[in-house]
Amino acid sequence: MGLLEAILNWLRSLFFQQETELSLIGLQNAGKTSLVNVIATGGYSEDMIPTVGFNMTKVTKGNVTIKLWDLGGQPRFRSIWERYCRAVSAIVYVVDAADHENLSVSKRELHDLLSKPSLGGIPLLVLGNKYDKQEALSKEDLIEQMELKSITGREVCCYMTSCKNSTNIDTVIEWLLRHSRARN
Repeated sequence: MGLLEAILNWLRSLFFQQETELSLIGLQNAGKTSLVNVIATGGYSEDMIPTVGFNMTKVTKGNVTIKLWDLGGQPRFRSIWERYCRAVSAIVYVVDAADHENLSVSKRELHDLLSKPSLGGIPLLVLGNKYDKQEALSKEDLIEQMELKSITGREVCCYMTSCKNSTNIDTVIEWLLRHSRARN
């Protein structure tokens, strides 16, 4: 049965366009908009303007169109995160891995969001961004400080990224595409 399913999925991928929705959330200045721009254009810009409210960008990779909701990370916008995370293929939580002062706030906001019943079971991808900075946490330290191992009832994955240097961006895109196929 597995081989037949694989052949059918391959045939579907040849003829049908898939669309998936993802929400990118995290505190202000974590690099969410930079991540969207790097995924969409392959380019990085130092001159990013903070997202006010939200932005939506569609990116096509192969036969998958990814609708990316880039949500503002300022305290006044965090209350809308849940609304834009319902019924998405995955939640992408971006953390500034070099911002030690705000790590506890980031952890609290993530765990508060994931406690919402409407978001149960949605896969979570945590990105430790700004990994190129000398003071950035290691992946192991980020997992520990964000208490990612305590999250249950959903798939949780963590990668360290640098939008500036495009570190692990291809891996992130592969993960997103895999999860769009799994949920459609």
